[in-house]
Amino acid sequence: FFLSVSNRKTGEPPLINGWIPYLGKALIFRKDAFKFLLDQQKKLGDIFTVHIAGRYITFIMDPFQYVYVIRNSKQLEFHEFADKMASKTFDYPALSNGKFPDLKENLHRIYQYLQGKPLDIISDHMMKNLQDIFEWKCSQATDWETEKMYKFCCSVMFEASFVTLYGRVPAADGHKVISEIRDKFIKFDASFPYLAANIPIELLGATKKVRKELIHHFLLPNMTKWLGGSKVVQARQDIFEKYELLGDYDKAAHHFAFLWASVGNTIPATFWAMYYLLRHPEALAAVRDEIDHLLQSTGQKRGPTYNIHLTREQLDNLVYLESALNESLRMCSSSMNIRISQEDFVLKLEGNQEVGLRKGDWIALYPQILHMDPEVYEDPKEYKFDRYIENGKKKTTFYKAGRKLKYFLMPFGSGISMCPGRFLAMNEMKMFLFLLLAHFDVELAENKAVRLDNSRMGLGILLPDVDIAFRYKLRS
Repeated sequence: FFLSVSNRKTGEPPLINGWIPYLGKALIFRKDAFKFLLDQQKKLGDIFTVHIAGRYITFIMDPFQYVYVIRNSKQLEFHEFADKMASKTFDYPALSNGKFPDLKENLHRIYQYLQGKPLDIISDHMMKNLQDIFEWKCSQATDWETEKMYKFCCSVMFEASFVTLYGRVPAADGHKVISEIRDKFIKFDASFPYLAANIPIELLGATKKVRKELIHHFLLPNMTKWLGGSKVVQARQDIFEKYELLGDYDKAAHHFAFLWASVGNTIPATFWAMYYLLRHPEALAAVRDEIDHLLQSTGQKRGPTYNIHLTREQLDNLVYLESALNESLRMCSSSMNIRISQEDFVLKLEGNQEVGLRKGDWIALYPQILHMDPEVYEDPKEYKFDRYIENGKKKTTFYKAGRKLKYFLMPFGSGISMCPGRFLAMNEMKMFLFLLLAHFDVELAENKAVRLDNSRMGLGILLPDVDIAFRYKLRS
């Protein structure tokens, strides 16, 4: 590569241009963004700009500088970028095109249904739906049952999430209908990285057809048949009905996008949490002991005929379960936090540093670098289930170069781009693991390494490169 310093203004970071017109460093970045960014940091320091597929992206590598990016939400905007990407990916008109005044703000307000008391209600529904599925699994597991782990997590989490959010399909083949939607979802999801990279959907085989079929499932005549949907989905329906210019297909596309946002990252995150627990017997034993202790102390019995109820406080107090989950999130998340400069301005950073930005420039934080920093996390490539526990309580203080970090774990984004459904997602994964370990003995059925598939690097939770068999049976 070569460094281009031509046409750089005073105060602008060094530019890594690449030699391929338009693409710049896109190919090498896509191959292994983590390694590429670390290499540039060693050569150029903590701030540099990379030309990637026609975009000039300035990376801020020092985690102590994150706060200065996050708090400049007026000059460094996120929502318009996210809106454009989502509208192309899920095939609905962009919210920012002026035809739908206040729709973005109205939809954002609905996320109140995923916080506070409403969060408790939807979490209780998710717990019941998970228990129904696990009860059915229990009825099948008269002896050891063997399944593929990712397929298992996908099946359980997709159906429980779908029923919790959108309601039950009352037809006799309701379970089959949801399975068919899930299978189409998996096909669409495989193309998601390409759609997010702005690859025309026409070049992605059957993806366009599959997307259209998925969206049609969420047309109003179909959704009105589903029973017991959530308030958050009902509130979204009510808002969409106020916009006459929003067609029936557009409304359905919004519902499909919400489903993807609900499970697209939660499913692989659940897989990794389960996989690492089964790979580490001491972690599995500690989490199971914590679960059994809670059931015993609250007078609840485990088994397919007993309903388990967990309050938010009880879930929050499962420190080993939460630490193990956070550790797997640290190791498998690869989100890129993007902001777009709304004007020519100088971003002021710690230590009297300044970064000159042009209107339209992208600023990016890449938390995976932080998550794998040996100064912050000792032996970062090793899974340590109790890494987020100190003296029996949650550990929330981490340091780099002797200084306390404000941000040390960022699987859900940051600031204005932080996932509004993160509290529900954490509850769902905890409840899945709780019920799995309460009801079953589980163990890996094959001895092979599962690695991260980097094709989604920068887009959230990485998928496994292969699936792996595990087996389970009812606990005595």
